[in-house]
Amino acid sequence: MKKLGVIFGGMSTENDVSLVSANSILKNLDKSKYEIYPIYIDKNGKWYKYLDDFNKTTYDGKVENKEIIHNIIEYLKNLDIIFPVLHGLYGEDGTIQGLFELLKIPYVGCKVLASSIGMDKAYAKIIFEKAGLKQCKYQYIRKYKENEYIYIDKNFEETRYDIATITKKISQTQKFPMFVKPSNSGSSVGISKVNNIEELKQGIINASKYDVKILIEEGIIGKEVECAVLGNEDVIASTVGQILSGNEFYTYDAKYLSQNSKTLIPADLSKEKIEEIRKLAIKAFKAIDGKGLSRVDFFVEEGTDEVYINEINTLPGFTSISMYPKLFENMGMNYQELLDRIIATV
Repeated sequence: MKKLGVIFGGMSTENDVSLVSANSILKNLDKSKYEIYPIYIDKNGKWYKYLDDFNKTTYDGKVENKEIIHNIIEYLKNLDIIFPVLHGLYGEDGTIQGLFELLKIPYVGCKVLASSIGMDKAYAKIIFEKAGLKQCKYQYIRKYKENEYIYIDKNFEETRYDIATITKKISQTQKFPMFVKPSNSGSSVGISKVNNIEELKQGIINASKYDVKILIEEGIIGKEVECAVLGNEDVIASTVGQILSGNEFYTYDAKYLSQNSKTLIPADLSKEKIEEIRKLAIKAFKAIDGKGLSRVDFFVEEGTDEVYINEINTLPGFTSISMYPKLFENMGMNYQELLDRIIATV
């Protein structure tokens, strides 16, 4: 029986989401195949053995029954495989994957390079552009100091501007509405939809609370759709699901708190369009050198039916309402079988 470490929590803004994902995974793992070692990392970066009976409990926002791990390296070296269920910074960005590589411990999911590219939206766009994947217009900037930002042009030339100048420059090359995003963040944390210069300023200020690198994208009117991928070389893609957001766009609250947000599986698209998106999802996954699993998000533009890639998530959510397991479930693969298939990719 393999000793499987399931690591969750973490220091990112998505700590709570990670706990809900882990709760679903721990309940659904085949206990006859794996000796399970649940590991919780709190928001301050302390590591604990998780001692609650995950077969009976439902996560309620607190992790109280735990025991600190004093020698993390020795504890990890005792394991055969690690399943990181960590969303966002320090868990999805290649950081913890680098630790596993140093310790020579097999682990689920994308390796260091793909994880770091997938986490950094600006650099993922550069790779997607090279792969010939259609994207909306975008620019990215870096915060330099109070009220001053660095503008990076398409040739990677850098110029410093105050926020008034940089917002004017952006608005001259992109149309409103725009989306302002921290380049390294997940679950739509720190994202704003902006409709004018003043909102653009506030969106940049808000995004800079989460990352010094900020992405500004031209909005696309159309369907928001997602496709799950699984594998290493022989990658399979799920059907395509559609997001019906309960808010103006798919914010953190819309994803996890709103009762009005819904998913449509399969998406309201032709069979030909679904097949096109499935192929593009595999192409995007391979372009970043993905391994194991990812969820690839797209827009289908209203009126033209053109497909635009939005982003790739190398450790997608696994909550009971998450799209990744639901997409494969629609294709006849239940949650437990899906977990077995993912672990088998290691």
